[in-house]
Amino acid sequence: MRFDVITLFPELFAPFVTSGINRRAFETGAIELKLWQLRDFADGTYRRVDDRPFGGGPGMVMLAEPLEKCLQAIRQDRLNLEASKNAVPVVLFSPIGQALNHAGVEAWSQSAGAILICGRYEGLDQRFIDAHVTAQISLGDFVLSGGEIAALALLDAVARLQPGVLNDQGSHQMDSFNPALDGLLDCGHYTRPEVWDGQTVPPVLMSGHHAEIASWRRQQSLLLTQLHRPDLIVTARFQGKLSAKDENFLSHLNAPKQANIQTD
Repeated sequence: MRFDVITLFPELFAPFVTSGINRRAFETGAIELKLWQLRDFADGTYRRVDDRPFGGGPGMVMLAEPLEKCLQAIRQDRLNLEASKNAVPVVLFSPIGQALNHAGVEAWSQSAGAILICGRYEGLDQRFIDAHVTAQISLGDFVLSGGEIAALALLDAVARLQPGVLNDQGSHQMDSFNPALDGLLDCGHYTRPEVWDGQTVPPVLMSGHHAEIASWRRQQSLLLTQLHRPDLIVTARFQGKLSAKDENFLSHLNAPKQANIQTD
């Protein structure tokens, strides 16, 4: 797959493709990443890519013309290099976009890629968005100084799902929100030493009894999800992913504790 990124700061992506486990996705070619400096498509001595907004107000707005020129260059480049002429989505990272979740990441990880636009300032000229943007993505209800961090988040999440990137191919299948966990949070994990700062590893994890360990981890997943993301429990229940055993465990969590009554 191939991702093209339109950005004013391509240097922000350099450490990402050369560091950490996910670099394997780019070194092996599982993901091709091509960065496009938007100023290369701007006119004038200063290569301006923004201007004041009509109607007044603070900030600047990114110009439609250099964005369109860059987009056309990307499309021509992809057309020259790819046998397929199928257009890939043009993605803008925006507060009005759909929140990125695990299902979305999995879909992107199996796609042909996309053209990612990293906005800056007050945003893009709306006419360019209306004409060319086919998908919008948000990381949450907060504002970043630019779309580069959001693009890196998407690329990181997609890269780790590519075959051969993680040392254990099945490790990502037990991540929080993964279908293997029915969309619940993952349980806590422990490693050496067995005793640290007076706290011991739960004995069941050292028992060697795989069925009991699996049961304990499922219960811990249910417990953490109920405590921190009860909405995920509701979703899993609605989708029929909770077993009778799960529901029995949850009912005991929610049952009111009996008061201790002292008698003379």
